[in-house]
Order: sequence, then structure tokens, then C-alpha cells
Amino acid sequence: MSKRDYYDVLGVSRQAEATEIKKAYRKLAIKYHPDKNPDDKEAEDKFKEAAEAYEVLSNPEKRQRYDQFGHAGNSASGFGGGGMNMEDIFSQFGDIFGGGSPFESFFGGASRSGGGGRRGQRGTNLRIRVKLTLDEIANGVEKTIKVNKQTNCATCSGSGAKNNSSFNTCQTCGGRGSVSRVTNTILGQMQTTSTCPVCNGEGTVITEKCTSCRGSGNVRGEETININIPAGVSEGMQLSMSGKGNAGTRGGMPGDLIILIDEIPHETLKRDGINVIYDLYINFADATLGCSVEVPTINGKAKIKIEPGTQAGKILRMKGKGIPEVNSYRKGDQLVYVNVWTPKAVSKEEKSILEKLKGSKNFQPQPGKAEKSFFERIKEYFE
Repeated sequence: MSKRDYYDVLGVSRQAEATEIKKAYRKLAIKYHPDKNPDDKEAEDKFKEAAEAYEVLSNPEKRQRYDQFGHAGNSASGFGGGGMNMEDIFSQFGDIFGGGSPFESFFGGASRSGGGGRRGQRGTNLRIRVKLTLDEIANGVEKTIKVNKQTNCATCSGSGAKNNSSFNTCQTCGGRGSVSRVTNTILGQMQTTSTCPVCNGEGTVITEKCTSCRGSGNVRGEETININIPAGVSEGMQLSMSGKGNAGTRGGMPGDLIILIDEIPHETLKRDGINVIYDLYINFADATLGCSVEVPTINGKAKIKIEPGTQAGKILRMKGKGIPEVNSYRKGDQLVYVNVWTPKAVSKEEKSILEKLKGSKNFQPQPGKAEKSFFERIKEYFE
């Protein structure tokens, strides 16, 4: 089943500002929250769908890729919001609802982010480069790569504590994760709330650290990741895999894995957008008499016909032999530029033949019958 447009999911226009997107998501999160709709699978699906849409549209880089390439830019096989789980979604509420879930007051329970405080810090993003051949770009490819990254400590499961009894409620904030301060101003008393400096907003402190990770909750490790790259990507394009970056600290959600595309130049073919260009060299006789020649394409070799009297600079089009456009059914062509090869040296016999032909009327330039210029032909092709 194909994904719905993220703007339609949130009910906003493609020109919506960040504040409008946040407001729309807040409304949907409250409407479809699992605590408000217990055992309602449809409401849970809508809750996750809205969170995935917000996760992409609230991030300027991900939104730009989505606007340009659609779901393929962020959502191909785990890209974008596809890797989010319910814990990841609830961790967004610190941004949306200002430091805590609003459902404590709505439903009389503690926030799912745990302990009255917020979750740990989100992991950092990782960036890698993936080199692709023209064939892989044209057909799409699955790459298996090994990534060195911060992973959750297996000993403490990422908590940073030696055991479950190694946590104590933070005495500074009383487990809330935030502290309040009242100051006197000319307008009267004002109360400000900030993250607790002792527990960093988690509501608990570790009394005995894990010996493997020394309390950080993370260790250096390696993960094997499968990346499905869609057909039609280009040099410099960035794809994002949600949740495949460095692990967060103390239970925080992981960062993203950013994949930067590098193109490996082809030996004979050149890319021009979704079109492919090939320079064909033929001799004077074949250009005059016509012939059938075999040319390389992305998916093997193909034969094309050279009509008698073909002029140097003529462009032959092989329809559909180019590169598909990302997130579209459109496909480019292969353009064959005909070049007539002039020999630098000839034998006495060849020179004698050419001397005889030089005087023939058919071998004299005929400006009135000359083909259009190279730039005119290019213009007509794209029109």
C-alpha cells in the first residue's frame, strides 16, 4: 500500500510554515493518541502516520528532499519516518508540547517518556558516501554496508547503570526533570522553568555506573545495514535512513544515517540529467553509404541504422534508453552524437581515389542543402 502525501496527512499546504506544521501535528497527536483511543488500531495507525509526516516535514533537509523527490528521497526501504516506533514518537513531545506530554493532565497518568522527566539525548546523525555505477543508478540497487557507530551497551541495555537498583530519583527536581525559578520584575513575579542541571532532564541519577560503558549507555560498535537505493538518483543527492545513526544516550532515540550519492564515471557513456549521451565515430564511407552499427547502452548493446548521407553532428535518439526519473514513470533517452572520422594519413592508392572523388559534383559542399546547426537541432529535440 502506497503512502499518503505527508502534507495531506497533516492537512496543510505545501507552502505551510513550520509553526503551522507543528500546530497541525499537535492537533492530530491529541486526537489519535493511544491513551485517548485504547485498543483502536485505526487510531494508532493514524497516530503513527501523523508522527512520520511531522518527522519529515519539521526537518528542513528532509522536507527539501521530500518536496523534490517525494517518498523516494527519504522513505526508500527504511528511509525517513519508516523506522520510527512508539517510543520514538513519544520522544517528540518535548518539542511539540514544551517539555512533556500533555496526556498527564488529560488522562491522569505519567508521560510514556518515563519518570516524569524527558528521555535521554537523541543520537547524532552519521554521514556516509556510497559510490554507484551508471548501471546501478539506472536500475536501482541494494547495497549492504558496515557502519562504525555508537551502539547501545549490551551490558546495561543502554541505561548506563550497573543494575536497575542503581537509579535514584533526582533530589534537585524531585524526578520532574525540570526546575522552576521565581523572579521579581517590574511587571511582578515571573516563573521560569528550565531543564534540571543535575539529571539533565531525566528525573533520575545513576548511583553506580555500568563498568562496560562507564555510564554513557553506549559503546563503539559495527552494524551491517541494507540500503535499497531507488533508480534515478544523482551525484550529490542525499538519502536518509531514520534511526540508523548513532545511538542516543540513556534511552534517547538514535540519530539518522545520511547517505550521500557519488557517481562512478562510465567508460563510454555520459549522463545529462535523465538522458545518456554517446559519441559515435564512423568513417567517411559509412557516413556516405549508410550502415548499421552497434552502440553500448546502459543495459547492453543495441544496433542503430546510419542513413546514407548522414552529416557530422547529427543526433540520433534511442527512446527510453536513458535513466528513470526518481519517484516518476518518466524515463530519459540515449542521444547518439554522430562524428565522422577524418584519417590523418592515407596510402598512395587511397589518396589517388580521393583526388578523383574531390572533383565530383556530389562531393562538393552544398550550403543550401546543409543540415541545421548543432544548437538548432538540440533546441528542436527538447521542444
